[in-house]
Parts: sequence; C-alpha cells; structure tokens
Amino acid sequence: MIAHKSARLVGAAVLAAAVIGGVAACSGSGSGSGSGSSAGGTYTFWDPYPQFDASADWTKLVEQCGTEAGVTVKRTGYDTSDLTNKALLAGQQGSSPDLLLVDNPVVSTLAEAGILTSTSENKLDTGDIQKNILAAGQLDGKTYGVPIGANTLALYYNKSVLNAAGVDISTVKDWSSLTDALAKVTAAGKKGITFSAIGTEEGSFQFLPWFWGSGADLKHLDSAKATQALTLWTDWVKKGYAPNSVINNTQTTSWQEFATGDFAFGENGTWQLGNVKKAGIDYGILTIPGADGSAAPAPTGGEFMTLPVQKDTARYATSKKIAECLTSTKSFVKTDTTLSYIAPTEAAQKEQVAANPELKPWVDAVAAAKGRTSDNLGTKYPKISQQLWGAVQNALSGSQSPEAALKAAQSAAEAATK
Repeated sequence: MIAHKSARLVGAAVLAAAVIGGVAACSGSGSGSGSGSSAGGTYTFWDPYPQFDASADWTKLVEQCGTEAGVTVKRTGYDTSDLTNKALLAGQQGSSPDLLLVDNPVVSTLAEAGILTSTSENKLDTGDIQKNILAAGQLDGKTYGVPIGANTLALYYNKSVLNAAGVDISTVKDWSSLTDALAKVTAAGKKGITFSAIGTEEGSFQFLPWFWGSGADLKHLDSAKATQALTLWTDWVKKGYAPNSVINNTQTTSWQEFATGDFAFGENGTWQLGNVKKAGIDYGILTIPGADGSAAPAPTGGEFMTLPVQKDTARYATSKKIAECLTSTKSFVKTDTTLSYIAPTEAAQKEQVAANPELKPWVDAVAAAKGRTSDNLGTKYPKISQQLWGAVQNALSGSQSPEAALKAAQSAAEAATK
C-alpha cells in the first residue's frame, strides 16, 4: 500500500498539468459542499486514501475531529489521480469539499486555479512546520495548506554484502567514495546499486537527489553540475555498478531487486521499512550524499491539508477546527506512523523517534529534503520534470550523451514553460 502511495506521490503533478488548462479561468468563487450550514451539519472531506475504509484508524480520527468541532464529517477517499481531477472540476463548478487533503506537487496547481484559500485567509497556523516541508505548498509568497507529514528517499544498504566486499559504510560520504564502494562490491561478485530511472515522474523523483546533490537547479537542466549528476548514473550503468534494468524500474521493481539480498545499495523510501524487515536483510540507512559530501536534498512526498474556496465563508471557522485537530502533534504522530511518514514538526518527530529509533535516519533525510515545486516553480515543475526524465532515459540508453540529452531537455523545457 505505501509503495504504491509513493508512486502516486510523484505522479499527480503530471496529470494536473494535463487538465489544468480546462479550469485555469475558474473564478474560484465556490458555493461550498452544499451539505449543512456553517453551524453544525455535515462537512465534506476528500483525501487520497481509498484503501482506508470506515473501520480504519484514519477514518475514525477524521470523524472524531468532526465530532469535536460539533459537526459530522463525510470522508471520501479517492485515488490521487482521480482526486486531482475531481478537485479541479469541483472548484470550477463551485462544489469543492470543505477540506481537501492533496498530494503536495498539486497544491500549486490548485492554488493557481483559484481553488484554495491561503493560510493568511483561513488562519491555519504553520509556525511549527519545518520550512523545507512547508515550501511544497507555497506559491508566489503565499502558503496554501499544512503538510500532514512527509516521506522521502535515502539509500538502504545491505551490511552483509558490504562486509563481504570489505567496505566500511562510514567511509561512504560523497559520490567518489560511494562509487569506490560500488567498484569493490562488484569486484567481489555482488551487485552495486539499484534505483528507478523509468520514463515517468518516478524517474525524476529518484534522480532529483543526485541532480540537486550536484548543486544543479531545475531552471537550468543543462548546467555543468546537472551534467555531472547524469554522468554519475550513466557511468554506473556502463561499468555494471547499476543494472541495465534501472531504465525500466519503478520504485517497486527496484525494491524487489534490492530485496533479493544481492545488492549493496537500493535507493528507496520510508515506505519500505516494513518490507526490508520482511526480506530479512541486515540493513542500514544512509542519507543520499551530495557530490561534495553534504546531504543531498531529496524530494519530499506527502500531502497537504487545504481548505478550498467556499461561497459560504462562515464555513471556514469549523473547517479550520477540523484541520487543526488533524494536524495537532498528537494526530501527527498517530497519522504519520500509520502512513510511514515523518511528521513535519520537531515535537512530533521526537515522539516518533522515541517510539521507533529506526526512524532517526529518515528524520535527518526529511530535514535535508526539498519540495519539487519549491523555488516558485509551481505548475512549471511537471513540464520541466518531463524533460528531465526524458534526458535520463536518453543518456542511460546510450542514445545521447548526458550533455546532449540535458541540452535538448533544457531547450524543450524553456519552450514548454514560456
């Protein structure tokens, strides 16, 4: 469930870009859910968790928060792709739900369409939220929701494989030392590293830690630093340090490769913690290193609690109470543990780590993470990302050099984002 959710974390932005054209002219003056008055009644809540039925802890928490606010909450879970489409259409038709929990790359899409209220309007407090996590919900200086948690990427490593190859994990601090470790592992007859480089948003999601870890930025795909990052991956495949299968790997199939026990490293997310234990691997977690040895910013996944525009503005006060209940420290810990997320506040993170010390490396990884739509990219991000994953595919397949692939990607991205 969580593995598929990680994939949906990175897929919705592309879909949103495809449908945004039909609603960009929306006035944003919604008529509300039409169910109940501002005092009492029923409030509607949409989220991307169709896997949770009425008996799930998440559903019970949502309903409890409604009860505490003096109303009934009608929760509906949709697949992320469906949720994005429905949210855009509902905003256009003036029938948005009172509360909308939405994948973080889509926040800027909905905000640009005039569907969401900003926190300056709805008065949701974001003061305790880590700024790098909050940035995924910001556009043009305004914040459009509260993150309920975040997940991100790191390197799982197999201690047995590394020990057999004589690799001390404490020496792996940057790209050079990581590549040296991969060389030793393959020389010892084992496999180096697996990741997902598929030609979809998942491929961009997994490449971004290396792209950002080089010091590159998404507005300049063809920079020398970006070329350095793509050359790293290309060289790994050429030398056999990474398998040819990475070009078609999803995060799930990449994980299946690591779970065989033959690989030294596997790039994957928080959501695989349960699976690595089931695999029986003696594992550790390493924050993805940047080229210079600093922690590479990995992209954040996770959803934002937002309050869509309503014609009956008196509803906001109750919606705010429900949202605050769901984003309290107590609720963060319960919700994020259920979803294999890291909480977005320091207080809740401390409680999570106290209950499960294995989460500490992930807290560190989230602290270094970065929103894909950060740098005020907003709805430009999906168009840039599409060119980025295409460049990765072209370089890994050998059809273009990393430099040529990224130069073509930059040209196409500039044309697409004018």
